[in-house]
Parts: sequence; C-alpha cells; structure tokens
Amino acid sequence: MMIPYGMFDPTVILLVPAILFTMYAQGKVNHAYKKFARIPNRRRVTGAQAARRVLDANGLQNVRIEMTGGTLTDHYDPRGRVMRLSPQVYNDASIAAVSIAAHESGHAIQHGRGYALLTFRNAIVPLVNLMSTLSWPLLIIGIAVGAAGRASTGNLIFDLGVIFFAAVVLFHLVTLPVELNASSRAIAQLQGLGLIGADETKGAKKVLSAAAMTYVAALAAAVMNLIRLLLIRERD
Repeated sequence: MMIPYGMFDPTVILLVPAILFTMYAQGKVNHAYKKFARIPNRRRVTGAQAARRVLDANGLQNVRIEMTGGTLTDHYDPRGRVMRLSPQVYNDASIAAVSIAAHESGHAIQHGRGYALLTFRNAIVPLVNLMSTLSWPLLIIGIAVGAAGRASTGNLIFDLGVIFFAAVVLFHLVTLPVELNASSRAIAQLQGLGLIGADETKGAKKVLSAAAMTYVAALAAAVMNLIRLLLIRERD
C-alpha cells in the first residue's frame, strides 16, 4: 500500500482519460443545451407547461412544480413529490426546456410507478453520502498509519476506505440506467402528448443524450478511481 515513488504517484495517469472524458461530456451538454435553448418548440409550450401536461397525463397531479435558482439545476425531489426547474427551463418555450422538463417528469413517473432501480438508488443515498464523505479520510489515514510502520492496521483502514468508495461506484452504476430510462420516458411522453413534432424529436434526443453522457463520465471517473485505489493497495 505504500507509495514508493516520491512525490509522484504513477497511478494518477489512470485518471487522465476519465478527466478528459468528463470535460468533453460537460462541453457537449453545454453546447447542446445552448443550441436548443435558442430554438422554440412549435407548440410554444414552456418547460413548466410541458411538465404539467406529462405529470397530469400519468396521474401525478399531486406532484408540484416549482422554480429554483441556477442553470441546469433541474431535479425531481421524491421526498416532497416536487419538481424543481431552473428559470430558463421553467419559463422558456424551447426544445431544450421541454426536453429537460420531460426528463424530470420521467423521474416522477418512475417514482409513481415504483421503478425498482430508482427506489434502490433513493434508499441508498443517505448511506452513500456518508460513505463518500468518509472514504478519502480513511484512505489517507490508512496510508499514513502504514507509513508509520503499522502496516497491518494501515491496510485495514485503507481497505475500509476502498469499500466505502466502492459504494460510490455502485451508486453511479445504478444512476446511469435510471437516467437513461427517464430520458426514454421523456421522449415517449413528448411524442405521445404531441408536445414536440417529429422533426423536433432529433433535437430533444440530442439534449438528453448529451446529458446522459455526463453520467457515463461520472461512472467512468469513479471506476478509474477505484481501480487506482486497488493498484495502490496491491503495492503492499
């Protein structure tokens, strides 16, 4: 577990592709959002109106829609059964706005129908948040204790940090299909309710696929970090 390479840890190289992929994914989602935020949808339906239509059509009249601050801060809160949309999505009648609003509506539909992966993800959120907070301190303490000559104890603490970080990887692994499913539901709802035309579907899919890529990047980064930690552990 000791790092015998002075100030440079060669396993950091493993993170470079993940970092570049994350930057690419973020750039792609920003580009797609800005492009289709400038293109009005033919129905002139705002994001809030689209979300309300989708929710009501699926028997979710009890889900509130609120405006929240920031950009691309849109999310569905299952605890309060409330959807929070950023000002641009809430008020704008663009292809991007209705796409994002429908995606969050997809999460509300998942919640309302007891979608298993979403239920599992929501259940582990508090535990994963705690384990994520503790993982890196445990890893650092484990290395420090091992370097102080107490290898067995250091390894034990380090291993616990790895296990905690593995829970973070599991969370990202579960999150990806949840997000992809919400996007699939969004496109189906937009088309089924006539909120976008056939020629607008391509733009909606580009917005949602770009957003999905950020979750792929997050999973890739988490996996590479876990591999790196396992390689460090094997040095002992």
